[in-house]
Amino acid sequence: MTITSGTIRMEILGVADMVAREKGIDREEVIEAMEVAIQKSSRARYGMERDIRATIDRKTGEISLYAYREVVEEVENDVTQISLKEATTRDPLLKIGEFLKEPLPPIDLGRVAAQTAKQVIFQRVRDAERQRQYNEYKNRIGDIINGQVKRVEFGNVIIELGQSEALLARDQLLPRETFRSGDRIRAYIMDVRQELRGPQVFLSRSDPGFMTKLFAQEVPEIYEGVIEIKAVARDPGSRAKIAVYSADKSLDPVGACVGMRGSRVQAVTSELQGEKVDIIPWSSNPAVFIVNALVPAEATKVVLDEDMHRVEVVVPDDQLSLAIGRRGQNVRLTSILTSWGIDVISESQESERRNAQVKNLSRLFVEALDVDDVLAHLLVTEGFITVEEVAYIDLKDLVAIEGFEEELANELKSRAQTYLEKKDVEFTKQFKELGVDKSLTKFPGLTPKMLVTLGENNIKNLNDLADLASDELRELFSHLTEAEANEMIMEARKNWFKGTSKP
Repeated sequence: MTITSGTIRMEILGVADMVAREKGIDREEVIEAMEVAIQKSSRARYGMERDIRATIDRKTGEISLYAYREVVEEVENDVTQISLKEATTRDPLLKIGEFLKEPLPPIDLGRVAAQTAKQVIFQRVRDAERQRQYNEYKNRIGDIINGQVKRVEFGNVIIELGQSEALLARDQLLPRETFRSGDRIRAYIMDVRQELRGPQVFLSRSDPGFMTKLFAQEVPEIYEGVIEIKAVARDPGSRAKIAVYSADKSLDPVGACVGMRGSRVQAVTSELQGEKVDIIPWSSNPAVFIVNALVPAEATKVVLDEDMHRVEVVVPDDQLSLAIGRRGQNVRLTSILTSWGIDVISESQESERRNAQVKNLSRLFVEALDVDDVLAHLLVTEGFITVEEVAYIDLKDLVAIEGFEEELANELKSRAQTYLEKKDVEFTKQFKELGVDKSLTKFPGLTPKMLVTLGENNIKNLNDLADLASDELRELFSHLTEAEANEMIMEARKNWFKGTSKP
């Protein structure tokens, strides 16, 4: 089919209106695409090196063609440039850097030129469609959308969203979940970004946010903000934990999410292919929150290590496997939900470890203080775990222990101090043999025992200490807090700046 310029003039505005309406894009964008197409076809006729521009009158559809030449002082390319002297003979108002517009006669677009024009128009329209899609969905990240499966390619699902398409990648599907062309589907808008092939909407059914939004749709109290979802942890298609909280003390957030006879949570579970959901009451107290999150197991003891951000949970022997879960699923989801590292042990394991610790500590006190097993065990029972604690405890606190008279307390403190002095002599000999520099021996906070540990790890001078990171120092000395380790390293680094002048 041959399209003449006369035909385009008569129909071009009508075509622009039709395309804009069908594709849902702005009419101006369609007309601009047509102008580009006409320019490209005109260059093929008048010369590809020429700067030809086309304009379409927005009211009449009249097409105007012009060849542009830049006004310059010295012409290097007479096809695209014109001297100021020659240009002013045609238009006296022209200046350097402006363009002389020379009208060109309209052309008939033959079959090849018309096809080229069509391709340019369609490409520009597709680009405009993609930009419209990006603008429409970029602010909807985190929403749930409904769509229809258009096709499935290598396990990836292409979903039709009205006039747009979205990608649900295979790794964002639930395990063993399959879709066929024409199926209706709900998914979570995970991301919208510009790709090489244009804007792309990425969907997910395995993202924790999908579960959050599903509950918001099923539970009015969440949608209204009365109940807040604090955290979500998912093993997609298998099990999930969700922590909920309400500032309204008269409202049971867990009960509201479960619904009458479990109707609300069941609706979410059905959408997620039977994924089991544990609804957990959130607490600002980490220990309480962790105990709640470990359901269905019941904890008997929780020990928090805030410096390491880890927690040890003790459970009855018959609930150890329940607490850990199949392939560690329960404890893993609990750790994700609470953001704490979790170690689960049974009561018998904890008892064995405690008994071994008591024996070791008792043996230490027997050897260091030259006391019998009964007295050593009593010290351990009262919470003493190092000889240093016995040596430097206030005498009144030691006498306060039942059965400890002042004479005995003084004797224990004296023996402890003597033992530490003897050990310091041994440690001093050791760190000297290891070649520890004097710059470290004079460093505040480092005991002879710590100097030996540093020397054994090839940290023998102040620069070696300054080069460490806080976590590396804490690996050597577990008793140090993160703040103490940082302070020690920064103190060592002051040596780097000595003698430097201010700018």
